[in-house]
Amino acid sequence: MEWMYSLLFPIQWVVAWIMYGCHWLLERVGLAGESGLSWVLAIVGLTLVIRTALIPLFFKQIHASRGMQVVAPEMKKLQAKYANKKDQASREAMAREMQELYKKHETSPFASCMPLLLQMPIFFALFRVLNTLPQIASGLNDPIGPINKVVAGQIESSTFFGAPLSETFLNSDVTQVKIVTAVLIIVMSVTQFFTQRQLTMKNMPPSALEGPAASMQKNMMYIFPVIFAVSGVNFPIGVLVYWTISNLWSMGQQFYTIRKIPTPGSEAARRLEERRRAKGIVEVTTADGTTTTVAPPAGQRQQPISSQRQKRKKKK
Repeated sequence: MEWMYSLLFPIQWVVAWIMYGCHWLLERVGLAGESGLSWVLAIVGLTLVIRTALIPLFFKQIHASRGMQVVAPEMKKLQAKYANKKDQASREAMAREMQELYKKHETSPFASCMPLLLQMPIFFALFRVLNTLPQIASGLNDPIGPINKVVAGQIESSTFFGAPLSETFLNSDVTQVKIVTAVLIIVMSVTQFFTQRQLTMKNMPPSALEGPAASMQKNMMYIFPVIFAVSGVNFPIGVLVYWTISNLWSMGQQFYTIRKIPTPGSEAARRLEERRRAKGIVEVTTADGTTTTVAPPAGQRQQPISSQRQKRKKKK
């Protein structure tokens, strides 16, 4: 495992500096540096910085996901074409044609996983930082970036609703730690489930809800929260705070995307169209294929008529 820790160390260093920078800013606005709240908010700040940096990747993920939905009908035809061909040459030809399809539509079956995959090293780096706090505070381990002996002691003694940030569910006999950890794990799992559910049920066209890939995605909607719940008992409270805030961000980001830029043909797209029609907003497609949103004319404002003019009108 030493090789893995060596690979994680540069990320740990970056995580430590972002946390420390957020804490420094919180001190400048008046929060006590030694308080548990300041270090909890520093972890929240770390989460917001990381998720903001991942926004461009999130939109690439949307593009790739919609590309996969466009590819799906062509992929079915390709699979039917090679359904009864089991020889090596046919398998290779099918793989080549699949890659050409992905390239044509600028998508990949792994693109939707990229934000989660990129967050995993950050997640484990934060886990390592919090896990080594006792050793750094006691002088057994070297500092990680700005987190030296004094700072490590501060973080280690910081609490979230009375539970130390470096404690885990399994390694503590304190009831308060177990309650706080359990609540965070439940919130984390529930937010993960609803984020995946709103994506699957509201933002996918009916054609994408059929077949083996759709079945697997529906199964993962239930499997992932269970995995997170089971593994969450091993992680420090600080990591669970990061994970929960990240899930809340994902849920809000997903809600905005589904409401404002839904997948064509999905339930969310139908609802957006209804809202636009209710407001009188229509889309006009020009000859070159460009779609323009046209709002209804505001209408001419009627000028108020003075009492004298009203009397003259009545006489006429």
